[in-house]
Amino acid sequence: MEKQQDILVIKLGGSIFNKKDTYIRDIVRLQKEGRRLIVIHGGASIVNKWLKRLNIPTEIVDGERVTSLESLEVVTAILGGLVNKELVAAILSNGGQAVGLSGVDGGIVHGKIRNKKMGYMGDIVKINPKPLLALLDAGIMPVIAPVSLHFDKPQDAPALLNINGDPIAGAIAAAIDARKLIFLTDVNGIRDSSGNRLAHLTPAEAEKLLENGIASGGMVPKLKACINAISGGGKACIIDGAAPHALIKEMAGQGDGTVISGSV
Repeated sequence: MEKQQDILVIKLGGSIFNKKDTYIRDIVRLQKEGRRLIVIHGGASIVNKWLKRLNIPTEIVDGERVTSLESLEVVTAILGGLVNKELVAAILSNGGQAVGLSGVDGGIVHGKIRNKKMGYMGDIVKINPKPLLALLDAGIMPVIAPVSLHFDKPQDAPALLNINGDPIAGAIAAAIDARKLIFLTDVNGIRDSSGNRLAHLTPAEAEKLLENGIASGGMVPKLKACINAISGGGKACIIDGAAPHALIKEMAGQGDGTVISGSV
């Protein structure tokens, strides 16, 4: 496939959803400037709220949800429905052009069950970027919820899987050779063992942070996704998405997060 180096992949963490006005305006501004954007979103905190309302237990391991059949249904309804449509509505209301999807639609994300312990939390088998590229060619921004297609499933298993949005963002960025993957989260980058922000990491340095346990919790899938995303030569970064106009500043080379790339 021809490289699509002009594409920007943005992962929205649920922790910044209460700051929607700023980053939504930034996304729409970039689209109006001619940028081709793909947005992947999470929403774990909103899912947790609904699970609590329904008295369904919540268990998180290394930043990823142990997904029972009951919680899979809630994840699908909240991320694929409520959160996804609220984000699309916000983009449209601010003058952007967007369509809400999940990894199931068009078979964008195929997954398989990781192991019995994690339930219906899956890993990515393959990415089909064709529906995304078709939308981008039409001037429309895909907004993707991380509910995915259960690939080659056993007969009695559900057709859906919960896959963390972080690796989905990394895999999509890698599949289309995106110019940049940006994680908008609630911290301004990655810290070393002394708590100092690391402005730049090579893939090897990022791997060491994972091996040494310095990167932990929800940062683990983010950092792994960044390493995957830059395999084609692009860049990835992790920034504080709650900061005013953080996305615009990052695109202007004024970001204060962590950049992961093959060169300084």
